[in-house]
Amino acid sequence: MNDEALRATAAALMAGDKGLLAMDESNPTCNKRFAALGIPQTEVSRRAWRELIVTAPGLADSISGAILYDETIHQQLQGGRTFGHALGDIGIIAGIKVDAGAKALAGHAGELVTEGLDGLRERLEGYAAMGARFAKWRAVITIGVDLPSPACIAVNAHALARYAALCQEAGLVPIVEPEVLMEGAHTLQRCAEVTGQVLHEVLAQLYVQRVVLEGMLLKPNMVLPGLDCAHQDAVDEVADATVTCLLRAVPAAVPGIAFLSGGQSAELASARLNAMHRRFKDRLPWPLTFSFSRAIQQPALDIWRGDASNVQQAQRALLHRAACNRAARRGDYIAAMDIAT
Repeated sequence: MNDEALRATAAALMAGDKGLLAMDESNPTCNKRFAALGIPQTEVSRRAWRELIVTAPGLADSISGAILYDETIHQQLQGGRTFGHALGDIGIIAGIKVDAGAKALAGHAGELVTEGLDGLRERLEGYAAMGARFAKWRAVITIGVDLPSPACIAVNAHALARYAALCQEAGLVPIVEPEVLMEGAHTLQRCAEVTGQVLHEVLAQLYVQRVVLEGMLLKPNMVLPGLDCAHQDAVDEVADATVTCLLRAVPAAVPGIAFLSGGQSAELASARLNAMHRRFKDRLPWPLTFSFSRAIQQPALDIWRGDASNVQQAQRALLHRAACNRAARRGDYIAAMDIAT
């Protein structure tokens, strides 16, 4: 493990007011989105969609790193370059999703644990040889009646820490993603309580596993009311709850925090990130940025619909959303940016 190289990659991913693009949807998830729009659910369609993203002119103006799926990192663009090399050619760092998905947690109905540690050391070595410089592992935590259980938080935190240690051993920066899900009727306050518990346990396990904090990135959820909660808090209230929770849980040694969008609308995700910078910019010990998937890609996917004649228009929509989030990282995003499009 080369600590300096890990620190340099983490710093590069957080540099220049840019953010990360999560284009690592599993094949079933990608196919589900395609099916809703009448796009063929094939390897050819998935490759074409991801080529549309990677070849969008000027993508690197707002995006510092892109998280790929296993299928994608093995694919080639029409010109014969791999996706990893194509990203590197335009100055975007290639990363890779390495978990095997969330599965039912034995003995705990309604809860999940992320699997994929078996054989991970060898897989990481292979991905590094293909040009990946960072990786991602997602754990999911559900809020409900008597949920989450201490066991669910503990096993997911332990897995995240073991994954992170293996990544650093292989020379890859681990993105540690503990996601408290939006589904449910819980309040903003309840989400803040659970998110705090999860972050404290994750950071404790990272310490136990001797993960170098300066050589990793954190990818948490924003603190949000559940989708079915009767009261949906204002943008500023979400910003205050999220940053307060992070300040209480995340050491300043962590070089950056990149939020997942978690099912938020594109505009709300941008507005909430913007409010955090507008209200807390001088108090943040770490950079806050975005690592969005649907909140950047969905408008473009809605336009593309598998039709080659829509590629340029879809790319413009993709670049617009990426630019909006870069503006949000500076605290310069305004809703008029979207009204005008």
